[in-house]
Amino acid sequence: MAAQATLRPAVKGEAAELAILIDIASHGFASWLWYGGVLSKSAETAFEHGHNQLRQDTGRGTWRDSVVAVIEDEIVGVSVSYRLDASIRDIEAKHPVLVPLLALQRELVGHWFIDSLGVYKPHRRQGIGRALLEHELGRAGSAPVSLITESHNEKAQALYRMNGFEEVARAAAVPLFESMRKHDWVLFTRKVA
Repeated sequence: MAAQATLRPAVKGEAAELAILIDIASHGFASWLWYGGVLSKSAETAFEHGHNQLRQDTGRGTWRDSVVAVIEDEIVGVSVSYRLDASIRDIEAKHPVLVPLLALQRELVGHWFIDSLGVYKPHRRQGIGRALLEHELGRAGSAPVSLITESHNEKAQALYRMNGFEEVARAAAVPLFESMRKHDWVLFTRKVA
């Protein structure tokens, strides 16, 4: 029988571990975005840039917005979430890939937004993702909760539907590279009861 995970807020010193799990949750999309730090010469690697971003004390999606799942002192999962305010409407997409994601997020002012939810593969199917999701529902209070996933991520969609989320919108994803699998970004929302 697998050990049960303990959930707790992340600490700043765990930014490197958070970067790995966020990249896993995004199927490599995060490291693709973070590569911009290499191109601008602010970091040697994409993960160094991600680490630096996650170590920030302010802004959306940093260590302060992260919850980790821990088993025997080892981080095995993460969720990153925050309340979206009207400032989301002022963010300009720095790359065409971000346009459809921002278009979906702009409709979520006042929502609790789950930016990332990921678990290391050897620890999946043990209820850790569900526990992190339920924890996020508690953090949201009375706000509706929303998240965006890929249309081909059927396992994640099944988890969200089992927990009261419904698909409310889709936007065609802009491919990162020519041979990339075509997909939509799917917006799921769980309304306040």
